[in-house]
This record gives sequence, structure tokens and C-alpha cells, in this order.
Amino acid sequence: MINFAPARRPLGCIKTVFRQARQQRAAQRGLATVAETPATSKNAITARQRASHVKVEKFQVWPQIQSVRSTNPDPMPILRQQQITQLDPTGARTRLFSKDHADSAKVGDVLMVTTKAGEPFSGAFIQIRRRGVDTAILLRGQMMKIGVEMWFKIYSPSVTGIDIIWRRPKRARRARLTFMRKPSHDMGSVDHLVSAWKKERYALRSKSQQAVGKKVRK
Repeated sequence: MINFAPARRPLGCIKTVFRQARQQRAAQRGLATVAETPATSKNAITARQRASHVKVEKFQVWPQIQSVRSTNPDPMPILRQQQITQLDPTGARTRLFSKDHADSAKVGDVLMVTTKAGEPFSGAFIQIRRRGVDTAILLRGQMMKIGVEMWFKIYSPSVTGIDIIWRRPKRARRARLTFMRKPSHDMGSVDHLVSAWKKERYALRSKSQQAVGKKVRK
């Protein structure tokens, strides 16, 4: 029962009356007992559930297969190498622009790129962009007395051949020869170098054919 004795006090103590009433109610709630459920009802399993559980235990559980990420954290280098091997089986293009190969093409050389569609394009090799299978080179030539620059992907199936027409006597000190775009440093047309290279190649080919013909006659 609630004790209303403090209610006879002045009205200023009304807060104390309500506080004591709340405390008494809380004490009465704490004395109440909670009926516990029997322990058997929690762990009770029916015959149907037990039969299904036995069926599941008969299946063999295989261990989890290791993911590719755990065995190989970064698979992209292997994927790039596989793509390069597929596009360049002989490895000629890779050696032609390799940093470690002595006879590779250097920045400043004159190259001629032959494609499936259109005439071959020749120009000064002024920049290379190494991006794995997307590695590309930038050639600067001249058409109709106008400077023209073209990007070629070295592993592209449309590129049938890349030839070195002329080698720079001294190694360039820069990786990108963008200063060749200025009129004072522009190489201009390279048609005279291409014609000289073709004549030399034709002479070597004719000499080799003559040597083969002499051997056959003997």
C-alpha cells in the first residue's frame, strides 16, 4: 500500500511524495516472481527433425577451395603476359622496344610502321607509352609539308610490321622529344631516309639471290 502520510506536509513537498510513491512501486515489482519454462521444452526435438538431421549428417562436407586471390594476390601481371604472348608469339615486338635489348629502337630513331589498311607511315620516334598490351609509340612525320603525328599500338593485330629506317647517332637525353615540334628542331620529311633504306635493302636482297643462284648452278 502507498503511504500517504507525507501528503500532509506543505505543497512544496509534493515532489517528495511522488518520488516516494515511485520507489515503493519499484520495490513491489522487484518482489514479483517470474515463472520459468521447463528446460525440456527448449531442447525438445521431434522425430521428424531428428530424421532430417541424420540425413544431413550422411553427406560428406568437402573443404573450401582456396580462392585465386589467396594463392595469387595480383593476377594482372600474369594476365598481361599471357595477352602479350598471344599477340606476339615470337617476341620480336617486345625485343624491339625493350629497355634491356641492345638493338632495340630508341627515342629519336626513324621508324616505318606498316598496317593492313593504308600506306606505311614513317616518322621520327619521339615518345613511347608503356602500358603492357596497350604499349604505343608516337611517330612524327610530314605530309604535304605539314607535321603529322600518329600513335601506333605495337601489339595491335592491324600493325603488320615495324622497321628501323635510321638510327640516331647519339642517345637522346630525354624520354620524350616533344621539342621536335618546334620549327627549329623539327626533323621535317624523312622520305629521303626511307628511299635510301629501300635501295640498300633491295641491293642486299639482290646479292643474296645471286649467291643462292650460283650455289644452285654449281
